Amino acid sequence: MENHLPLLIIMDYLGNKDLLKVPKIAFLASSTIPPNMVLKCYDWATQMAKEGQCVVSGFSSHLEHEVLHFLAKGKQPIILVLAREMYKQIPAELQPLLDDNRLLIISVSKAVRQSKVTAHARNKYICEMVDEILFVGVTEKSSLYSLKEKYKNKRSNRYGDNN
Repeated sequence: MENHLPLLIIMDYLGNKDLLKVPKIAFLASSTIPPNMVLKCYDWATQMAKEGQCVVSGFSSHLEHEVLHFLAKGKQPIILVLAREMYKQIPAELQPLLDDNRLLIISVSKAVRQSKVTAHARNKYICEMVDEILFVGVTEKSSLYSLKEKYKNKRSNRYGDNN
């Protein structure tokens, strides 16, 4: 899949670009998660909200989206990276975060919908931009597996299992 990535990722930004300068941890979850991992992820998100750690994700898998709800209740900064074009209308749940200057939305594609190729490009971009990465539920069959191996030097173990 690496060979099919666009050579130039087109960036579109909305929100607080100063968040690019702070330490960041990525949350990347497989679309299939063992049930015992879900509660650990909720606990992790609650801890991030308490610590004020900037969390970066595409928030596109079901679990990632749930984690976003936990993070939104906190005060920490969030960077949402879209694998599609920028929102034409900001989702209601994100507007208060933008208003509080604690959200940056980045679009890495002009595609109307997310695809496997744009999702991989987004996830690779996330891995490049962060200091640490929490991979959840990633197996050899996961589309995230190649990134987990490539960025193993950034894998976080501070917040529970990082299989």
